[in-house]
Amino acid sequence: MNSIRKVFGTAVGKKCGMALTGVFLFLFVVGHMVGNLQVFLGQYAINHYAQLLQSNTGVLWSLRICLAAVALTHIYFAITLTLENRAKREVGYEVKELVGASLASRTMFISGSVIFGFIVYHLLHFTTGTTNPEFMTFKDERGWHDVYRMVQTGFSNGWVVAAYVVGVGALGLHLSNGLRAFCQSLGWRFETYASRIDRAAVIVAVVLFVGFAIVPLALFLGGAK
Repeated sequence: MNSIRKVFGTAVGKKCGMALTGVFLFLFVVGHMVGNLQVFLGQYAINHYAQLLQSNTGVLWSLRICLAAVALTHIYFAITLTLENRAKREVGYEVKELVGASLASRTMFISGSVIFGFIVYHLLHFTTGTTNPEFMTFKDERGWHDVYRMVQTGFSNGWVVAAYVVGVGALGLHLSNGLRAFCQSLGWRFETYASRIDRAAVIVAVVLFVGFAIVPLALFLGGAK
């Protein structure tokens, strides 16, 4: 236990910890996007997918607890590294660093904060139904939770759609630098392939942004089944 604390107590250890927790969250994001896209297959597909998740309560809650723990650990590493970097950084070095830094890398803390706020709203909106209690009462003809009707109703409001697009936009911006930083933290970002890795990170981030944003936009504009 002490050896683990020593490793993750160093700046390098914290960066590796943030990278490893980040890749777990990235895989969840990809899976979540794939699940969301089933709305384009119609009511039965998305409701059946939700029913499978909700009927396996033990697995679902284990995943939720694990996901929350990983997310909080990721946030902890991010905050401590940010504070440590600010404490060590001199003014001249900071100006030099910002000149060569990308928008995504300069705004990692901001985009992360926006993502956190978005996740809280998303959970209150669709998971717990706190903002819209009627969502939890929607049932389809099979007696399953009518997720299709829920998201259609939820994304009929333009302000809600805008909030989701901004949220997933922050996610895409965060990932475009996070994926690059992941490779760098683990020593995989070799100079020869650095530019390719950076481009691949941007492409993946854009794909994820489109994959998430297309659902609220399509439902708002009436493009889904």
